[in-house]
Amino acid sequence: MLWSLIKILIFVAIVAALTLGAGYLLETDGGIQITAGGEEYTLGPLQSVIGALLVILAVWVLLKLFSLLIATLRFLNGDETAISRYFDRNRERKGFQALSEGMMALASGEGRLAMAKASKAERYLQKPELTDLITAQAAEMSGDRAKAEQVYKKLIQNDATRFVGVRGIMKQKLAAGETDVALKLAERAFAIKPQHEETQDVLLQLQAQKEDWSGARKTLNAKLKSGTMPRDVHKRRDAVLALSEARDVLEEGKTIDARVAAIEANRLSPDLIPAAVLAAQGYIEQGKPRYAVRVLKKVWEVRPHPEVAGAFAAIVPDETPQERLKRFQQLVKLQPDHRETKLLMAELNIAAEDFPAARRALGNLHEIDADARVLTIMAAIERGEGASDTVVKGWLAKAVTAPRGPQWVCDNCHSIHTNWAPVCANCQSFDTLSWTVPHESQMAAPTGVGMLPLIVGALDDKTEEPPEADVIETPAEPEEAEIVEPESVGVQPGPETGAPPSEVLEEGRR
Repeated sequence: MLWSLIKILIFVAIVAALTLGAGYLLETDGGIQITAGGEEYTLGPLQSVIGALLVILAVWVLLKLFSLLIATLRFLNGDETAISRYFDRNRERKGFQALSEGMMALASGEGRLAMAKASKAERYLQKPELTDLITAQAAEMSGDRAKAEQVYKKLIQNDATRFVGVRGIMKQKLAAGETDVALKLAERAFAIKPQHEETQDVLLQLQAQKEDWSGARKTLNAKLKSGTMPRDVHKRRDAVLALSEARDVLEEGKTIDARVAAIEANRLSPDLIPAAVLAAQGYIEQGKPRYAVRVLKKVWEVRPHPEVAGAFAAIVPDETPQERLKRFQQLVKLQPDHRETKLLMAELNIAAEDFPAARRALGNLHEIDADARVLTIMAAIERGEGASDTVVKGWLAKAVTAPRGPQWVCDNCHSIHTNWAPVCANCQSFDTLSWTVPHESQMAAPTGVGMLPLIVGALDDKTEEPPEADVIETPAEPEEAEIVEPESVGVQPGPETGAPPSEVLEEGRR
């Protein structure tokens, strides 16, 4: 309303200025004298101005007629579109002006204005491949998804804009959570433009979510060929897909195919822990323990992990704790100072009921890098050495409130997973799980939890000191070790006083 009032005032001011100027010219003496063919013509000031305007108009008309004459001559010379281009030139100018204004409105976030300018440009230009794209994006910006989808469907009908239309609808289906339809559209867009990086990424992500591992490997190879993925990243992710494919084959009962796929995954990425473990299991089933040892030693040298230790123990499942302790030396000597090696040696010595050696192997981890597993091992050592219930349950109470230690954590959303998976169950991102300490484990314990060891000890300790008869008695022949889970390799029952160390470890895990 205010702008309309301003325009009216400006128009009135212009009319008033022209009126005043005409009156001034009428009152002014002098003029212009023109001599033509022996005749003299005298024009007053106002007539001179009007004559000048008429001359300018005449020149403009002559130029237009000259341009039309040129276009006509070109048409007669064989250019069939010369005359139509002459008359369309003004329309194209207005159309491109409206198109540029629509693009500026789209860039500034004015969706409705951009749609109006695109509609105006369409009337002048008759080029939907230009205007429909602005209309679709402006409709999405304005929240009119139905209008945007309608325009994208129009773009699909044109060969030049088919990819843009398919991609637009694909992004809409992704936003709506319709992943099945989005996958089909991504495959169609990939077939049109196989080197388009965004389409490759979307297709790979959807194929991984749908567990189409063979299709994902083809997409991954396309990314490598088009140069949109470094070779080392491709090698790692191809190994992840090969491992996932092996797991699927294993679930279907095709063990031979699973072994081959697992070995292939380990070959592609030797430091991929799940691939190494699965490959080692395949070698064990084939009766090739030396190959399994080679695979596990290679991955332990790069990245020690409890699952690797569990797979190494499964190579000889019926050995005694002393034999297992001796056999594991070839593994632990590769990374003797690593934290996981110290924990492994402590558990192996507990299984062999050599509790002083377990304490020496653990070192000062309970002071500088304590987590639930370290504190549980300390509780088992104390129980094995004959400590009172106060001490043992104090360690276990500390383990309850301690950090959980390294786990499979998504690098993208930081969610924790019990087991490794190729796709994060929370954010659906591909190949983002790492064996690391989660952020949640560093949170402070609730108020009063620090007193829990003292409270537990005060309630449960009924004796001042254990009698002499309850001193640790070492069995003549220790029982054979048995793998319960990767975090504890072959833990055996301890002395008869109280709960055995294996139960202490199990209680600490709970």
